[in-house]
Amino acid sequence: MKSMPKLIRRFVGILLLSFLLLLVLNFTLLIVFTLRQTPNARPWKMAEDVARALTQTEDGAYVLPDDILLELENSNAWGILIADSTMQVVWQTDNLPETVPTSYTLSAIAALTRGYIDGYPTFTGERENGLVVLGYPKDSFWKHIWPSWDYYTIANLPKTILCVLVINMTLIFLIYVIANSKLLKSVRPIVEGIRNLPTGETVHLQETGVLSEIAANINRTFDILKAQQYQLRKKETARANWIAGVSHDIRTPLSMVMGYAGQLKEDTGLPGEARQKAAVIVKQSERMKNLINDLNLASKLEYNMQPIHPARENMITIVRQVVVDFMNLDIDEKHPIIWETDEALTACPVNVDKELIKRALSNLIQNSIRHNERGYRIYVSVASESKTCKVEIYDDGIGASDEQLEKLNHAPHYMVCDENTTHQRHGLGLLIVKQIIAAHGGETAIGHSPYGGFSVTLILPTAD
Repeated sequence: MKSMPKLIRRFVGILLLSFLLLLVLNFTLLIVFTLRQTPNARPWKMAEDVARALTQTEDGAYVLPDDILLELENSNAWGILIADSTMQVVWQTDNLPETVPTSYTLSAIAALTRGYIDGYPTFTGERENGLVVLGYPKDSFWKHIWPSWDYYTIANLPKTILCVLVINMTLIFLIYVIANSKLLKSVRPIVEGIRNLPTGETVHLQETGVLSEIAANINRTFDILKAQQYQLRKKETARANWIAGVSHDIRTPLSMVMGYAGQLKEDTGLPGEARQKAAVIVKQSERMKNLINDLNLASKLEYNMQPIHPARENMITIVRQVVVDFMNLDIDEKHPIIWETDEALTACPVNVDKELIKRALSNLIQNSIRHNERGYRIYVSVASESKTCKVEIYDDGIGASDEQLEKLNHAPHYMVCDENTTHQRHGLGLLIVKQIIAAHGGETAIGHSPYGGFSVTLILPTAD
């Protein structure tokens, strides 16, 4: 379940990112709110400006500059001046409400300084001989009448804010975990089921929870795949049985044909032309027999029905035996085999089924002989490289085109037929070679030889 920790890390990452974004947003809103409240200090500043700007003429009247009066009118504010000596209003603006008293006591002045007059929020400014009071509309400001805080509360405010923040984050995290726990429990079996689909393991998920629809679709997908695999196995088994049955049924009549044709070929009483035709029948029957054997072996290898008995062998010895067998058969030396293995290399140990490897090597050499009937040289070499044993068999014959090499390297099988039915060419032998090497954990590479001909390289892991 490598994906589950990744999914959990993703959820936690999103949660932490949410915390960070919330903190940034809250601090941004706090700054914006603070800046928006900055103008609230303007009434106090205005009261001080009025107190400084208010002047008294020689006849005792008080005069306020026009610009300040205009600003008070724009704010719909009124103002009064209370004399220190008499506690009476000695100056007032023209828009003073009738409900505002013109005589005050010390207690009334204390009340208006921190609060209101008849519901009007008031702000004060000091003068040498009096107190300037400005009143603003009732719905313009809200004043905190008892602005006192415990000293230790203010001193411990940063710690308190931090504790509240930690508690909030913990609560959010717990809510998040509880809210997503069911989702995570539902995701785990779904991920496990998806992982088991390619392996063929049984998948049956409970179709409950928030992801019940996905679980149901996965169950249906497994049922479809299981049914398809069953049908495919039936077809593969039927094909393998058919090939095995046909191969078995053909062997007996083919042996009779080869036997009678061989007798006719050796019968000196027959005309030479008839004996020659009998020799052709023998040769083509032998090719048919080999083709049937190759087809049966390829089918067994494809479905893992061919038993493999690996043992520790020296690859050089196996290759040398195959080469010697072909050299003994090539009496007219039309296809000389050249041994190019470094003489210093005496052993290349591998764990292989000796008979199957010899079959693969024989197919490769026979392939070069079959496709170069006029005669060409065949080269064989064995090398040990990077814990692998590499066998190369190549020739200087007609070779193959790039398109044909592409098919041989990547197609599951390769068949080429020309108009000459007596010289049918096929890639079944190369397919068997690839299957045998793959069954031993090796690789097969087909390409051009250094001499322009055909080349096949077998790479097998060396034995420990």
